[in-house]
Amino acid sequence: MDYFRFGSGGKTLVILPGLSVQSVMGAADAVAEAYRSLEERYTIYVFDRRRDMPSPYTIRDMARDTAEAFRALGLKEVCLFGASQGGMIALVMAVEYPELVGKMVLGSSSAHVREEQYRVLEEWVRLAKAGDREGLYLSFGREIYPPEVFEQYKETLIAAAADVTEEDLKRFILCAEGTKGFNIVEELDRIRCPVLAVGVYEDSVLDSDATMEIAERLDCRPDFRLYLYTGYGHAAFDTAPDYRQRILRFFES
Repeated sequence: MDYFRFGSGGKTLVILPGLSVQSVMGAADAVAEAYRSLEERYTIYVFDRRRDMPSPYTIRDMARDTAEAFRALGLKEVCLFGASQGGMIALVMAVEYPELVGKMVLGSSSAHVREEQYRVLEEWVRLAKAGDREGLYLSFGREIYPPEVFEQYKETLIAAAADVTEEDLKRFILCAEGTKGFNIVEELDRIRCPVLAVGVYEDSVLDSDATMEIAERLDCRPDFRLYLYTGYGHAAFDTAPDYRQRILRFFES
């Protein structure tokens, strides 16, 4: 499992990114730049998924392997931010490996991927299996970004598609299919760490109901917080200008 690290702060922040067509390792510089404001307070780790994925490869499998990577690096009681699929992995880790998670932020994520919430991912899987790299990247961008952001980055997405390999497509399919049927709702009461759930009203990938289902299970707790954005799309963690400061305020509270 590949990862990269930046920052020199005394606290540890781990980012588990969402589903992506290509490895997050290729975006290491961009991620480090985006989180520059946190690097004096935190040493920040960003994890990719496992290299040699079995088939099937479920969210619980991803969480188990990520927990093993944490232990190999001596990480525990971290501030954990999981975006989209990364949030699903974070939820399992908080339930099954509570010693590893000190505080947790969930960004546009879900505790239960219902059939209707899997439809967008199912279309992405179809495009990937057909080898339609450009179609996959354009569909991906169209679903996770607001229209004006998608138009701004459309040519960049098309250019990125040209570099997608067969191995990238195979990994993407395994990761996307591993989300189908995920359900940890009945186990959420086992979470012991403080939680901030951040959703988006116009989430066309998982729907804002996914965030609200988490809130319904956890809002009786004094250490649970909820915030919903308007107008930023599923990938609000990339597009909302105050997102990282919101994360920081929660972890520092």
